[in-house]
Amino acid sequence: MTDLDVTMLLGELSRAAEACRACGLGEGRIQSVFSDGRPTADLMFVGEGPGKNEDLEGLPFVGKAGKLLNHLLGEVGLERADVYISNVVKCRPPANRDPLPDEIAACKHFLADQIRLVDPAVVMTMGNFSTKLLLKTTTGITRMRGQVVPWWNRIVIPTFHPAAALRNGPKMVETMRTDFQLAVDTISLKRAQADSVGQASELPAAADSESEQLGFFT
Repeated sequence: MTDLDVTMLLGELSRAAEACRACGLGEGRIQSVFSDGRPTADLMFVGEGPGKNEDLEGLPFVGKAGKLLNHLLGEVGLERADVYISNVVKCRPPANRDPLPDEIAACKHFLADQIRLVDPAVVMTMGNFSTKLLLKTTTGITRMRGQVVPWWNRIVIPTFHPAAALRNGPKMVETMRTDFQLAVDTISLKRAQADSVGQASELPAAADSESEQLGFFT
């Protein structure tokens, strides 16, 4: 699949998310917030859900949490254009409440397809919701963060959500800084390993059945 193919398929998926009314979130939001960044990035970030600013602008992480994310990326030599950013749910929950289990269940197939298409080497889950969904764990983010978890021929590295870091202060920001550097170092290591064997790892081909389509999260 070429980069153009990936971009076109992600565009189709984004339009499907905009039209989706599989849960109640679609009725209350201004627009779906699908993604931002490079469609073929080595590093993908998955947050929780859009907030007010994201709902207005149609892009993830554009408020204060987004500024912190951009700052942390810059410290490890990256920009937003170098990475791919999305959320567990694509529509803003009312009053920025946590997404409900039925809302996550209705929306997670979009994230599964995004991960397959972007095919990142490392996925950074930011906060409890994305970490628990991808890794099928009940363990909280405080214990999970900073771990390097093999996952579907790639790596998941959980970290705190930028909004939580803004609430909790410099110590948590410093911890996120460590996690971001770990992600960059892990990508470099995977590239070196791929070069040493002459080929990069590949995911299994996308499946047709619904159960296999959602296989990342079931």
